[in-house]
Amino acid sequence: MLLAGCNSLPDSGPTEYQVKKDQRDPKKNSVGYGIVQISPDLITLLQSEAPPLFSSLSTDETPTYNNNDRVGPGDILQVSIYEVGSALFSPNTGSMGSTGTSPMPGTSTASHLPLLSVDGSGNIEVPFAGQIHVADMTTNQVADAILTRLKQKSQAPQVLVRIATDIANSVMVYGGVRHPSRVMLTPNRERILDIIALAGGEEQQTHADEDYVVRLTRHNRIAELPLKTIENEPAQNIVMQPGDRVQLTFQPRSFTVFGASGHVTQMQFTTPTLTMAEAVSRVGGPIDSRADPNAVYLFRFENADVMRRLGMPVDNNASTAPVIYQLDMINPSSYFLAQEFMMRDGDIIYIANAASNKFYKFFGLITTIISPGTSMGGMAK
Repeated sequence: MLLAGCNSLPDSGPTEYQVKKDQRDPKKNSVGYGIVQISPDLITLLQSEAPPLFSSLSTDETPTYNNNDRVGPGDILQVSIYEVGSALFSPNTGSMGSTGTSPMPGTSTASHLPLLSVDGSGNIEVPFAGQIHVADMTTNQVADAILTRLKQKSQAPQVLVRIATDIANSVMVYGGVRHPSRVMLTPNRERILDIIALAGGEEQQTHADEDYVVRLTRHNRIAELPLKTIENEPAQNIVMQPGDRVQLTFQPRSFTVFGASGHVTQMQFTTPTLTMAEAVSRVGGPIDSRADPNAVYLFRFENADVMRRLGMPVDNNASTAPVIYQLDMINPSSYFLAQEFMMRDGDIIYIANAASNKFYKFFGLITTIISPGTSMGGMAK
């Protein structure tokens, strides 16, 4: 009767025995989760699988790498040609000499050609000069190339070139910024925080920087970091390169806690990084009277490559797989591991109930039932 009474009492979740038993039962373990003990080797593996930092995408930041002053396909060029005497691009400004046989040099005249678009092959078409390949040239080099073509056709020409619309040396900024747009890069070599500022900064100034995630795409490689991390670590505030795409996303990260903890809740990170030790302490830790500190679990959909390296069976087409990480808080060394185990957005912490919890619940229920009768008997005496 005592055992039957204990088993009939409600509970807030499974015990360690039930978690492990259900993991081995294919009918109950329909998602195919595995249980992995948190260890130093696991910490090392997870740290090695961390997403790339922005600094890993920056191969070279010396000024000679890219000065953001090169012409490329899609750019619009403004070409001005200055001529003396007989001019190709403007009416004749020369004057006849005293003999009436030869023109005398007059004042120089400036001719502004219509805006020239650089085609997909990197070429422009200049009157009297023909087609010129200008891709990857500076504006001075483009001017020299045009000048070389005009020297035999014009008297003392001079050429000035500027980029009117710079497409090749630009980055796209979008997402949670005030002014999503194409931002032109300059020889000043803007960094990622400069680009976000030029786009107006965060769309919602009331939100903390920790809640914003910056996603950088460069040469088909992607890296994500919290905005606060970039602000605090200058090495991650890398120089922008033409063609980069920057997305700012408002993404408040949170984790959820269940079971025999001081507080069952969902909590936001509020800091760029959060360890498992910090997460457990925020909710008051395991309750002495109910919890089994040997069975503190973290539920997560882990990267499939990590699961394969752990020896877990994973579908070949899957990108993630469910896993339960177990922390034994009876072992003092586990507290050091908890300080190194990093939380992720969407993680679930479950603190299992102690196996003896139901007995104490049943004993408390019997005491509650008997106590009034005992008190009445005492009063009758």
